[in-house]
Amino acid sequence: MILPSKRSAVEPFHAMDVLAEATKARQAGRPVISMAVGQPSAPAPRAAEAALAHGRIGYTDALGLPELRKAIAGHYADRHGVEVDPARIAITTGSSAGFNLAFLGLFDAGDQVAIARPGYPAYRAILGALGLTAVEVAVNAATGFTLTPESLEAAERETGKPIRGVLLASPANPTGTVTGRAGLKALADWCAARGAAFISDEIYHGLTFTGEETSALELTQDVVVINSFSKYYCMTGWRIGWMVLPENLVRPLECLAQSLYISAPELSQIAAVAALGAGEELDACKQTYAANRAFLMRRLPEIGLPLLSPMDGAFYAYADVSAHTNDSMAFAKRMLAEISVAATPGFDFDPLEGHRALRLSYAGSQAEIEEAVNRMEGWLKR
Repeated sequence: MILPSKRSAVEPFHAMDVLAEATKARQAGRPVISMAVGQPSAPAPRAAEAALAHGRIGYTDALGLPELRKAIAGHYADRHGVEVDPARIAITTGSSAGFNLAFLGLFDAGDQVAIARPGYPAYRAILGALGLTAVEVAVNAATGFTLTPESLEAAERETGKPIRGVLLASPANPTGTVTGRAGLKALADWCAARGAAFISDEIYHGLTFTGEETSALELTQDVVVINSFSKYYCMTGWRIGWMVLPENLVRPLECLAQSLYISAPELSQIAAVAALGAGEELDACKQTYAANRAFLMRRLPEIGLPLLSPMDGAFYAYADVSAHTNDSMAFAKRMLAEISVAATPGFDFDPLEGHRALRLSYAGSQAEIEEAVNRMEGWLKR
């Protein structure tokens, strides 16, 4: 019998497991409403449809189509007032490929990389599979629900080893935290002073409702920025993202990408060029999220699910279910089975305290979100 490697023994991504169960239930005819995954219900921008008529689709350069890299550079100039050389931009197969490339290109086996807890579970899984150590640093009201130099130094003292990299998402999943300019600069400066790598996950940019949406590139060029067309641009299944790299990292990561992925799908790259010009259409989608956000901020506490963190950005509510259960995994399974509402247990995002939390995505339609909460209210009152 061929045995799996030890590095493959990562925790399942429970949000995806819940999605699979919800899909089965929907196929069986049940009226499932999924609030489990961060997937916009709106289609890709209409202009992206033109990519389907392009004709022959093949490989591109490993770093991506020149016209897409140039268009992304224009995005930074227009939105953030930052000049970025298109040569420093790498197009990736979703942001997931960007994390793989960043971790492989920046760290050696055994290195410690700090991430927030609660935080996106794939960080922990990918780091572990690559032989790296994820140092999960608790974020809460005392830290502004984000990483701080003080919390990183405390983590170093606890582990007795230096932190070689810091990965921060803003807006964050699942907390919705937007780390402001001052907070980002403090982290960038802390990393620079120690020779640690700074990785800024900006895949929820464009979906900020409260606070300063700042790209780390506005503060330093010594940063790896990872972004994606999945969230604001409503292109999850197109699997297309990008990285902005310091100049000295471009060639090493290009070589890794050549062997790991060859290139991102050309079809998706062509569509992404079109999507960058669809701001008016996409901002209309954002207004739906804003309405859903306001609804959940009011209704979830009313039905006994207070919020555990601010909902500054992204499209998630991170709710406290401890008044109803001490096992959010079982709670989520029961909720799907009994009222056909899918949500993600907090254990995905926080192995220590996630048993009391549930993440609800509000990227769906207003009608779906309202119906889901109505079902939950009746269920919790039983």
